[in-house]
Amino acid sequence: MNKIDYLALDGYALRLFLAVLEEGSVSGAAMRLGVTQSSVSHALQKLRKIVADPLFVKSGRGIVATAHAHSLAREAHRLLDDMRSFASGAMFDPAAAQLSLTVAANDLQRDLLLPVLFKRIAAKAGRVDLRVIPSGLPSADILREGRCELLISPRPPAATDIFQKLLFEDRYVCFYDPAIRAAPRSAKSYLAARHITVIYPDNERLEFDRRLAANKISRDIAISVPNFYGIPAFLRGSDMLASMPGLLQRWLMKEFAVAPIPLKGDHPPALTVLPMYMAWHQRFQGDPAHVWLRNMLETTVAQVVDRRWGAAAAAP
Repeated sequence: MNKIDYLALDGYALRLFLAVLEEGSVSGAAMRLGVTQSSVSHALQKLRKIVADPLFVKSGRGIVATAHAHSLAREAHRLLDDMRSFASGAMFDPAAAQLSLTVAANDLQRDLLLPVLFKRIAAKAGRVDLRVIPSGLPSADILREGRCELLISPRPPAATDIFQKLLFEDRYVCFYDPAIRAAPRSAKSYLAARHITVIYPDNERLEFDRRLAANKISRDIAISVPNFYGIPAFLRGSDMLASMPGLLQRWLMKEFAVAPIPLKGDHPPALTVLPMYMAWHQRFQGDPAHVWLRNMLETTVAQVVDRRWGAAAAAP
């Protein structure tokens, strides 16, 4: 039997434990949470005695989590969620709230929505700390395991314990340098051109590229970059094409001309549609703070995204 009773367990220690697990170091966890390394070490020492496991062991110059530490992570997230629900009560007062949020989003939705969302929340909440992580191709576990409270993605995971709601629809359009070339007017001219696209570091491809592959449509890919920010430098001064979400014309791609992607006829109209969803775990469905957060995101979308944009960008 442990000398330290399980009742000595506290949410602060669990939060520090999860931060070390996610950051892979005591110093990284301390920096992320704004505490001293000694505070993190003290909390870990307390947890080690309670669970009778070292939790983290030295490996070279760093540390690695034990198998038991990994097995405790989901339970730690659940306990923190229960504590949060216990403390929130039936009412939620944003002005008195101290919010710590993690949102998973890739570059388009991150840069389009989250700066405005943060400003909107910060203006109404007592304090808010926002952490943004990449969503990649998200699985249900990113929400189940508490790695984020909210996910924004064109492909939310499908599971009975995951809720989702459509935020807006955009369309993939064709960007090009008008000083070098004209817009492609036919599928033949579009497919004959050389193209720039995005392949994320985890080898995940754009939804548009996945749909082309599913429809057995091949393009001549000259350059692939790890995110949208790499495209302008290569597209500028070239005769290549870049098929990207139309909303990027508002900031990242505003120096370039834009045209509809001329894939018609036998190709389905849904080929260029880009829906964007928010998704969350069922444990947050009725949580007053989370309901408020989702409402704030929808208000942000109404402010930032013209719902007619996709149709306008796709018009000939």
